Amino acid sequence: MPAANYMKFMERARTEWLRALGVDQVRLKEDHGLMFVVVDLEAHYRKPARYGDQLQVTCKVHQTSRASLTLDQEVLREAELLLDGRVRAACLDAQTYRPRPLPPELWKQINAGDR
Repeated sequence: MPAANYMKFMERARTEWLRALGVDQVRLKEDHGLMFVVVDLEAHYRKPARYGDQLQVTCKVHQTSRASLTLDQEVLREAELLLDGRVRAACLDAQTYRPRPLPPELWKQINAGDR
């Protein structure tokens, strides 16, 4: 499986993780003029996945700041670790692309989740 597919799976897991917290990224942009952009990615490839494998992708908060999230992620096939990584996503103004703090209620939602 090409390495880029892992990044797509990790992106989808982050989107679904935010959605589970009640954060819709479309609404975040429309209501607050904010968006998340990956600014740093570290990945450790452990084993290959094969076409047709059923994969699980995890997402766990490692650290938060006023304007960014750092998340630990894993790609697993059953209990077998295929990839682990760390992603930092910055919160940016959707028009200027400059860093902006997360709205206080969003920051509370993210930090109230299971770490």
